[in-house]
This record gives sequence, structure tokens and C-alpha cells, in this order.
Amino acid sequence: MDGSIRDEYEKREYDMLSEHATKAAESAGRVRFLAPCPMRTVFQRDRDRIIHCKSFRRLKHKTQVFLSPEGDHYRTRLTHTLEVSQIARTIARCLRLNEDLAEAIAMGHDLGHTPFGHSGERVLSDLTGHFEHNEQSLRVVDVLEGGIGLNLTAEVRDGILNHKKATVPSTPEGMVVNYSDRIAYINHDVDDALRAGIIDAIPQACENALGSTHGERINTMIRDIVRSSDLPNIRMSDKIEVITETLRQFMFDNVYFASKAKEEESKAERMIRLLYEHYMRTPDDMGAGAQDKIDEYGRKQTVTDYIAGMTDRYALNAFKEIYIPKGWYKY
Repeated sequence: MDGSIRDEYEKREYDMLSEHATKAAESAGRVRFLAPCPMRTVFQRDRDRIIHCKSFRRLKHKTQVFLSPEGDHYRTRLTHTLEVSQIARTIARCLRLNEDLAEAIAMGHDLGHTPFGHSGERVLSDLTGHFEHNEQSLRVVDVLEGGIGLNLTAEVRDGILNHKKATVPSTPEGMVVNYSDRIAYINHDVDDALRAGIIDAIPQACENALGSTHGERINTMIRDIVRSSDLPNIRMSDKIEVITETLRQFMFDNVYFASKAKEEESKAERMIRLLYEHYMRTPDDMGAGAQDKIDEYGRKQTVTDYIAGMTDRYALNAFKEIYIPKGWYKY
């Protein structure tokens, strides 16, 4: 009985999905052989592997935009990932694309993100000469997670690597996640910035075109993609694309680069820099097994992997342990 469950899912994809959808049965496969699951398609299995890995759990303590927010309602890297996943699934369903593939890509797209958001990414790039969180996310699923990687399918790996605006995924589902990432972060960052009192409103032209509430704006963008896409091409209409970019630029000008909430970022960047320099001098402080990884990947890559994998609070505690003097007591 179990052997027929995956077969039924795969058959259903041919019956229900668009001819342009990526079919699980036609996946380019994995780097290492893995016997098929009797109940799940390869993309469903990839989604589960990502959700159950340690790197995914660490996202709950990684900054999205605001460093260590006091309120419980501000986004973290984990809640961002969940919002991207839900938007991607909605678009994929409406376009009759493979929801399982879109969900797996979305769940894995930020696994390689640094502590302290893009400020951590910037300083690691400066220190190493090159660091991109999308490339690090692929490294997490290919190599780092569990010491051997997650052995994901080629389609999920491609979507993770190419989820940024400037890149082009090879599947329509990957392109859906590319757009969903932008839709999610622009809109939830507006929501968080309004809650924090950093901005009072968005530009009137954006409100007129997209809507006056968080839900209305997301709905407008999703509906526009569903209406404007010509499979296998995923796109926004010219009008909504321009308005979305206007809102995105407004956020860069007023929140991402110029707000009180970002004033602490220079401290976070200095902290990452000092941690990097310390571990480059004293790699054994990274713990057991560090030397084996240095032998395999080199010191710079090992230190980069170690810091990129930290949560905000782990980085803070490591910094305190190394650089903050402890009291000495004798009784």
C-alpha cells in the first residue's frame, strides 16, 4: 500500500499541474543516491529535510531587520521564511505550479544568513573579499548541515542559490520564490517600521496602487503576478513592478539605511569583525572538530562558516566570553 502513495502524488502532478510546472518524477536528482521514499515525492522530502535541520531552527534567533527587538511581534529570519513560503505556495497554487518545490525552496532560502541580518553579511563580505547569503545557504545544504549536507534535489538547490532579485532560477517555482521573498520582506518590514514608529506612512502613490493595509498590499502583488505571468515566465505588470520598486527604495532610504533602529548596526559589525579576527588567530576556540574542518576547507572558510551559522545571541555570548573581563572572587 505504501509504495503506491508517492506514485499517486506523482501521477496527480501530471493530471493537475500546468505543463510548465516542474514535476517531481522528472527531477534531475541528487548528488548522492537516496532510495525513494514510498510516501513522499522528492520535493516533499526536501522540504521535510530542511524543516527538521538545525540551521532552520537557528533562524528563530537571527535578525530580520531590527536587531534584538524587544517586542514579541517583530519579524525574525524564521518568521520571514514562513511568510515567504506561504506567499510562494499561494502563487504556485494559482498558477498550477509545483507547490512542494516552491515551499522547499522558500524554507531553505535563508539558511546561510548571518547573525544581525545584512549588517553581518556586509562585514563578512568585507573581511573575506566575498560573501553572499544565498551562496552560503547553498553551502549549508550541500556541505555543512550535519557534516555532509542535506543532499537535496538539483531544483531545490538551484532555487536556493538564485532566490535574490538579481539572479534567475531555472524553474518557474524558483522564480515564484524570488518574487515571494521581495513581497514578504518589503511588506513585513513596512509593518514592523510602522509598529516601531520609524515611519508614519508609506508614499501615497504606493498606498493608492497597492492598498492601505498589510494584507491589501500583499494581495495586490500576488494577484498581479498571477494575472501577469505567462508561463513559464513569472512576472509582475510594469505598473506594479514600478510601484513595488518605489516602495522598496522608500524603505532603503527611510528604514534600512537611515533610522534609529539601525544605529546599533555599527556595533554589531564591529563585534563580528572582532570575532572573525579572534578565531582567525585562535581557531581552537571554535570548539572540537575545528582543526579537522580547517584541514578540509581552510582557516578562512571555516571561520566564515562558523560565524555565519551563529544566532544573534550566540554571537553576543561568544563576544562576551572572549572580550568582556570576568570578575575574580576568592572566598
